[in-house]
Amino acid sequence: MKSFQSRWAKALALTAAVAMVASCGLPRTGPNKREIFEGSVQRSGDAFVVAVNDRVTRATSLVPSFGFSQAFLEANVLGSDTIRPGDILGLTIWENVDYGLLVGEGVNATQLEEIQVDGAGFIFVPYAGRIRAAGNTPEAIRRIITTRLEEQTPDPQVEVRRLAGDGSTVSVVGAVGGQGVYPIERPIRTLSAMLAQAGGIAVQPEIAQITIIRGEHQGKVWFQDIYDYPDLDIALRAGDRILVEADTRAFTALGATGQQARVPFETQTLSAIEAIATVGGLLASAADPTGVFVFRNEPEAIAHNVLGRNDLVGAQRFVYVLDLTKPTGMFEARDFAIRDGDTLYVTEAPFTQWNKTIAAVTGTLGSVSNVASTATGLTTGLSGGE
Repeated sequence: MKSFQSRWAKALALTAAVAMVASCGLPRTGPNKREIFEGSVQRSGDAFVVAVNDRVTRATSLVPSFGFSQAFLEANVLGSDTIRPGDILGLTIWENVDYGLLVGEGVNATQLEEIQVDGAGFIFVPYAGRIRAAGNTPEAIRRIITTRLEEQTPDPQVEVRRLAGDGSTVSVVGAVGGQGVYPIERPIRTLSAMLAQAGGIAVQPEIAQITIIRGEHQGKVWFQDIYDYPDLDIALRAGDRILVEADTRAFTALGATGQQARVPFETQTLSAIEAIATVGGLLASAADPTGVFVFRNEPEAIAHNVLGRNDLVGAQRFVYVLDLTKPTGMFEARDFAIRDGDTLYVTEAPFTQWNKTIAAVTGTLGSVSNVASTATGLTTGLSGGE
């Protein structure tokens, strides 16, 4: 009888100790599955909790799309000698007559020096009028002047020279080998050639983004796309500003993973399974593979597609659930796209919390016998008191 009472007292003492420790709130990495599901709109929260399947994967597959407008794509290759506003030109005009329009007796040539191209891009030449210079080469300007003068003097000969000015230049800044202002010379009239002239990019090609600002317009492309799609290797224009920068997208990993951190994207696209691998995978000693969650704010249009409804207004909170133990779980995680700002959270397995409870009571998982000894002492004390 005493043996039975002793065992009963030991068990009661152990149960009481475990319950007391558990009620105090043991340390953990975050909410458990039950608490996350409790936050759904169907219960007491304001987030849509959605299990990932093929339809959800297709509805949420959104990759940043970059590109250039038609104006950028259709621009012709620019020569290195294209005139710009502010350039200073020099003209020499020969006339095949004794008394010409611009020359006096005994002189068959006249020089017009330091003609500045005005802000609108024009110059004025006597008897030829106002001529568009900016955007033209010296050769094109020569032809225009010759055509206008030959109506008034026979067989005029014209020479046009740039005396001062930068000509056509672009600026290259950001993650390149050599930032600076570069002239548009014959070998480097296109985007890829100009980047090479600037020392190449200084970030990983997979995440490099190229932005071109042209006046009030701009376009952006992935660096690799310039080579994959030749049409994107556009012709440059005077005054273009080229910015090279690394992709700024990132996701946050929390919970029972090998690393808890804000993690930058290393590729143009990133799947859930790749994101898990990037942070060291699931913790074998703690992670619950049935409780992999992705927290995200979805735009209204995508929310409608995912839920099959059209009564939502504005962005909505979503929690996507991935169960890696399902027959198709690994494939769904491979196909589900992670987006900028996502939070990847892996819950702890239920036994992990139990182990923590036991460890907190005994000091180590293998020391349950210490509690039994304590219970025995308490029982003996009570018996003695009687």
